[in-house]
Amino acid sequence: MDHVFYSDGNADRVSWIIQTGNSIIEQNKEHVDIYKNKVSKLQSKYVALHIGLFWGIGLFKIKNEDTIKIKLDEKTMFEQLSAGLKTRDEFIANRIKFIKQLTMQRKLKMQFEMIEQKDNMANKILKIKEVETKNE
Repeated sequence: MDHVFYSDGNADRVSWIIQTGNSIIEQNKEHVDIYKNKVSKLQSKYVALHIGLFWGIGLFKIKNEDTIKIKLDEKTMFEQLSAGLKTRDEFIANRIKFIKQLTMQRKLKMQFEMIEQKDNMANKILKIKEVETKNE
């Protein structure tokens, strides 16, 4: 099965969207305390990707040998995941390692595509939740 995966994160929250055919599943979660207001934006984006993939597998939305097109709006992230660009950030290196482990264990076919932030659907739900939280 083919999926399109969007993810995003900031200091407070992570979000992801999995599109499969006509089905769209959206998630928007507050960071757990160990990450909340303690991770950079890039680190948070990696948390969102890692958790979102793991969540999709646990929900049986993403199955063994599925193809996932990961849409990324961060050039560094795109280069690290698609071309193996190294990082000195141990936190990010660990997230990359976990993502690769999931990919290998589940025999997932990953495709990475660079997109503009305005086209990142997960960014849109992240922004909506930020506004809701500020207005509460």
